Amino acid sequence: MAMATVAFLGLGRMGLAMATRLLESDGLLESSDRLHVFNRTASRADPLIARGARRFATAREACMSADVVLSMVADECASRAMWLGPDGALEGNLAPRALAIECSTLSHGWVLELCAIARSRGLRYIDAPVTGLAEMAERGELTLLVGAESADLTAAEPVLARLACRTIRFGPPGTGTAYKLLVNMLGAVQIASAAEMMAIAERVGLDLATVADALATGQAASPQVVRNARRIVDGHHERDILFTPQLRVKDVQYALELARGVGIGSPFGTLAGLTFRELCALGNAPVNESKVIDIARTRTAE
Repeated sequence: MAMATVAFLGLGRMGLAMATRLLESDGLLESSDRLHVFNRTASRADPLIARGARRFATAREACMSADVVLSMVADECASRAMWLGPDGALEGNLAPRALAIECSTLSHGWVLELCAIARSRGLRYIDAPVTGLAEMAERGELTLLVGAESADLTAAEPVLARLACRTIRFGPPGTGTAYKLLVNMLGAVQIASAAEMMAIAERVGLDLATVADALATGQAASPQVVRNARRIVDGHHERDILFTPQLRVKDVQYALELARGVGIGSPFGTLAGLTFRELCALGNAPVNESKVIDIARTRTAE
């Protein structure tokens, strides 16, 4: 059954790809103008408007009478403004029992707070941070890491199934975010360690292209290690950016907050976070995170 109105808030690289996927999914919307979109930089919505979506000046206006609201923004500050600001999504009149779906990678505490606020206003809340690249979103091949009540997830399935080839429910709201933060911190450790290993290999005299090929087929391989090792060999950190040091620092910070909240220390995560923070301090916040090789190359033995 077609959804009456879907609002999509936040049209960065991933958000735009996800919104495009929804717009082009046969049978999801009664008509293309039933996709309502909002982004602070309005021109980001131009490709969607050309396909028939409706652009609004505020999140509140975009969400009026919406049955489903999805948000994909950079951090907690942006999410708070999107949902609770003077013109935020929750300031408008959503459809009764509308689904509020937060797809951003945010702090665990904020996600639980947002869930409580949404429920107090009669809405159903799902946290569904994504894993995958923007081109995967365009093909509907993301993986969704979900925290939701089972009945709410079932209600959201017509929308979420268009975005993802796999949905993993970890439990009630907040659990999807908890997993996403922890796995992103693991990614920070992996990438920083791979860069350190490649810097040493380079200094020893090994050919980095051969090292990257060996990594790709060895026991230490992971998609993030393989992707960043090959980018280190190419040396092109400023183009075709997939994930930035700034975002990695943010995710590690949220993960460390979560770890402290349950009384677990994370020395590996802490060190990886400091490494990417150092990279940002050198002016590399907006480039590809593979640039971390520069930090590894300049560290001296103690």
